[in-house]
Amino acid sequence: MADTLLDELFTWLRIPSISTGGGDPADLERAAQWAVDKVRAAGGEAELVRIGGGNPLVIGELRAAREDAPTVLIYGHYDVQGAEPLDLWESPPFEPEVRDGRVYARGAADDKGNFLPLLHAACGLAQAGELPVHVRVAIEGEEEAGGESIAAWLAADERGADAAIVYDSGMVGPDLPAICVGLRGVVLLTFEVRAARRDLHSGMYGGSALNSLHALHAALAAVLPGPDGRVRDELRVGIAPVADAERATWDALPSGQEALDAAGARPAYPAAAAEYIERNGSDTAVDVNQIVAGDARTVIPAVARATISIRLAPGQDPDAMGAELLRLLRGGLPEGAELEVVSSHSAQPALFGVDTAAIRLAGEAIERACGVAPAFVRSGGSIPIVADLGAKGIPTIVTGFVLPDDPFHAPNESFSLRGLELGERAARELLAALAALGDGAPQ
Repeated sequence: MADTLLDELFTWLRIPSISTGGGDPADLERAAQWAVDKVRAAGGEAELVRIGGGNPLVIGELRAAREDAPTVLIYGHYDVQGAEPLDLWESPPFEPEVRDGRVYARGAADDKGNFLPLLHAACGLAQAGELPVHVRVAIEGEEEAGGESIAAWLAADERGADAAIVYDSGMVGPDLPAICVGLRGVVLLTFEVRAARRDLHSGMYGGSALNSLHALHAALAAVLPGPDGRVRDELRVGIAPVADAERATWDALPSGQEALDAAGARPAYPAAAAEYIERNGSDTAVDVNQIVAGDARTVIPAVARATISIRLAPGQDPDAMGAELLRLLRGGLPEGAELEVVSSHSAQPALFGVDTAAIRLAGEAIERACGVAPAFVRSGGSIPIVADLGAKGIPTIVTGFVLPDDPFHAPNESFSLRGLELGERAARELLAALAALGDGAPQ
């Protein structure tokens, strides 16, 4: 790994580009401008793009050595989480430091340290006149804050790309890289159940007056999984099957029991560990995230509020499943209770076939870079930009070199020097491999 890459990473990490509250907008702009300057220094074009009142996007391009080369979009984000509580950091979060082969700083793993090797490789190849594909650069500053600027930019973009690379994921383990081919979507619903005009005395009205918490529990019972952990069929409509080639790589993954133990979690039902890999990437999950009602006094609460979420498997429609969730909740209410939606949010799931040209080429490239074939995995979480790219017909390679035990979003966030090295090596191989998309490779 060239010292230049580490030096550049340190410079970028020193900018406290916090988007989650408490950050300085000037620092966000400085971090974005740093990336603009890097692309321009490599002979490319780049600019800051603002959409509404959002944080600036970095939009740029590096041209290939041949004009008829295919186009690859690379995506990352420069914004980071806040660093509190500061007293738990062993070194200041925005003064990067190398200890025991790791870079410690906020953003080291998510996503500056993970993404920079991809940008660095593209810029280096462009500067040398050896870039095999046209590279479009899109770096956002709102990923940690749920911003919508990148989605709006992509929706308006008419040029597109032959493929995209997203370095915002990780490895299965120190010696096993991965390509994430599936991401779950989400429906997040906050609602209130009203059972009376005001709180009531439980001594005078208990057993006779409708209790909003009781009504809420009845509604939730209509949508929660059964004893076998299975979500009811109405909320599983549209789930896409798992391809044999994808399933074949699951044997190399850590077991579900290991995953649960590492998180300090307890199985939700007897077969939870055995079904973990399939359930958390390829199936639907329903969880109650919050309930707010009443207090410690002997009252019958008039109103209860809850937040519930569905993690949608690839193939499912957020609008349809959101409507079905609301129908089932209303249907579970006792007579006299009323349900009002407070807020809702949704994100599409994404799935890319392991037999598509871009994913196949990416698998071969990462194997050359790392010396081992990557596992094809699915994430239980959501990356909205990936679903948006998929909806535009752009095959997307979601990968990265964060390790499962890297504490991103936590004190002492870190990223290994080996991850930086593998990230740059894999980026060069990926860009070279995707040049074949312009040679009539089947999509």
